Amino acid sequence: MTGFAATLRTETASNWQAAITHRFVDEIFAGTLQDQHLRPYLVQDYQFCDAFVALLGAAIASADQFAARVRLSQFAAMVTSTENTYFQRCFDLLRVPPIERTTPTLDDVTLQFQELMHEAAETRRYASALAVLCVAEGLYLEWADQPGRALPTEFQHAEWITLHANDFFRDFVAWLRSELDRVGATIPVEQQDEARRFFHRAVALEKAFFDAVYTER
Repeated sequence: MTGFAATLRTETASNWQAAITHRFVDEIFAGTLQDQHLRPYLVQDYQFCDAFVALLGAAIASADQFAARVRLSQFAAMVTSTENTYFQRCFDLLRVPPIERTTPTLDDVTLQFQELMHEAAETRRYASALAVLCVAEGLYLEWADQPGRALPTEFQHAEWITLHANDFFRDFVAWLRSELDRVGATIPVEQQDEARRFFHRAVALEKAFFDAVYTER
């Protein structure tokens, strides 16, 4: 692979590989991820939804083509419907009270990730928004998309995998990467460097977020 997206992926290979082969991934596929780890993971992950949708909005606003706005809008519709429903079902199963669903105490890595998405959105630059989106979605595709690996039996494990391993999601991630390649080839070096910094920070935070699953609270 060549292009800006592949270059950034190569530059962050160590943290990227550590994330997609993390203990969390093995345990969720095996169906052995304990509720004491899954529960805080989902509670913290749900706190990204608002900032993530805002980031998608910034990407839609700063995109240079109408077709790109349509593609991003379609993805935003999925995040705010199917994925949101998964969270609510899991919260019901895990007996997460309403206040913990909406205003939990946030881990440091969660705060850092929220700030990263906010900063990328505030640049009002399409490449910087794409850089974070390519990590947030591309890294999850790579850990989840393992066709030869059996799915676990419980929905809270299996559906988190299949939400990130299906044809719609594969096509969207491939499109995100192609967009970052296209835009990255046309912008000034200083904007490439800005997008690069966002990409690197996002990969490091993804790995740290998985690590935090196993931090005593």
